[in-house]
Amino acid sequence: MERDPILSVDRISSSYGSGLVLEDVSLSVKEGEVVGLLGRNGAGKTTTLRSITGVIKPLAGTIEFDGRDITDLPDYEISNLGISYVVEERAVFPDLTVEENLRMGGIKQSDGIMTIEEILEWMPRLEERKSLKASKLSGGEQQMLAIGRALRSKTELLLLDEPTEGLAPQIVQDVIETIRRIRDQDIPILLVEQNLNTVLEVADRVYILEQGRNVYEGSVTDLRNDDATQQEFLGVGTELTDKITD
Repeated sequence: MERDPILSVDRISSSYGSGLVLEDVSLSVKEGEVVGLLGRNGAGKTTTLRSITGVIKPLAGTIEFDGRDITDLPDYEISNLGISYVVEERAVFPDLTVEENLRMGGIKQSDGIMTIEEILEWMPRLEERKSLKASKLSGGEQQMLAIGRALRSKTELLLLDEPTEGLAPQIVQDVIETIRRIRDQDIPILLVEQNLNTVLEVADRVYILEQGRNVYEGSVTDLRNDDATQQEFLGVGTELTDKITD
């Protein structure tokens, strides 16, 4: 049975000051689906996430979440509706312990989708370090903590901005496994990534942006078999070993 989109972005244009960054960008995310958003440096991927979450207000177009127009809502109202945004910078509280960071994730809402105990069971690296301050964690552990903290709140859509950037291969696999587990909980994810391999492993569909515009939409299988598109818009070849930067 075909599922309806929980997120629909329809021809939005967004800017920073006088510079137009996005022009007529459209995408959708369905219930239980992982959607990858790819593109070269400066393509507008992070700006798309910031527009969805209300950090930036689109100049044109509409954004609907769960059938409701959220285009003009303030960012805190959008967050309260259940859109959780894990930013590229990870943004953990460095002077709080792992466990305290997770408690902060549920402080605004009592209807989080996971308990602290469940998150620590999912993420044994954090269980081992739950009494450490976040500043003492590795980059990968901080990324896992940021994702775990998002799951402590009401999360009906998870936005991940380059969650594997700069991580060691083994930690990347841990993040990929966590994304799969979140998907198995039927939580839809919009994933901006540097690493095409990561998107091909976890996503169902893919969009590519080029200079702030849509240039590709298709299934992961289609993109995996489309060497010309990979080379033209992502600058990678058939071995998929190069990084894609935002």
